[in-house]
Amino acid sequence: MLRLKTIGEVRTTGARKTGNRAVTGVLAVGLLMAGAVQGRAQGTVSSSTQPTRPIASSKIATAAPVTYDNKYEIYLGINFMNFMAGQNLPQRMNLGGGEALFTYWLPSEHRFLRNLGVGAEYRGEAGTTPVFAQAQGLPYNLSRPLVFMNMIMLGGQYRGPKNQFVALNYHGYAGVSHGTFDDDLRPGQPPQPTFSQVTGLYTNRTKPIAALGGSVDFNLSKKMAVRLSPDLILEHFGSEWREFVGVSGGVIYRFGKNK
Repeated sequence: MLRLKTIGEVRTTGARKTGNRAVTGVLAVGLLMAGAVQGRAQGTVSSSTQPTRPIASSKIATAAPVTYDNKYEIYLGINFMNFMAGQNLPQRMNLGGGEALFTYWLPSEHRFLRNLGVGAEYRGEAGTTPVFAQAQGLPYNLSRPLVFMNMIMLGGQYRGPKNQFVALNYHGYAGVSHGTFDDDLRPGQPPQPTFSQVTGLYTNRTKPIAALGGSVDFNLSKKMAVRLSPDLILEHFGSEWREFVGVSGGVIYRFGKNK
């Protein structure tokens, strides 16, 4: 069972509960919106008494029908997540950056497979982190040094309930993340491992990472959509798996056609 040991005020159960609630909340809102919009459109169609009159409430769908038959998809967005940059640091940090995801949707007549996509993702993040109080004195004079994270992950997403206006997706990606924790180490200062011992930061390393969650896509047209996507982040930079929360938002471009 994945868990984070209690270190000071940091608790794993809180991270997992927050992550699960964020994912569940976004997906629930998407489901409600999808159902409401679809019901409204159907109600308008059934109540129409003039066969030759176009359906006013379906202008968006009529002008840009979304068929979800695209073969490829590119997602570009901004991403935020929390993290702990050292095994024994008493506080978490926040990272912000960009995210790029390329998805190939499998061509198939099978209902499950035609909603399944294989994806490759890159995330780049940066942020400042609290460190041990002793790092604020000589020889480093640091209070919030800069940390960089570069993540490459592979996985898939499954397209769930959808209509002309909204689509829900579930995803899971896993790969590696490289962390740079000594960017503030200057020439002439004591090098590693002293820097990590004094600050409490990890040494630079590449470790496993995963992102599990879902997304809500709000269609702008057949090819374009806006996405909101929360994640539960799992990482193993220290001696155990730890759980954090991430969220991203951006735009999707769909292209190509599956047979």
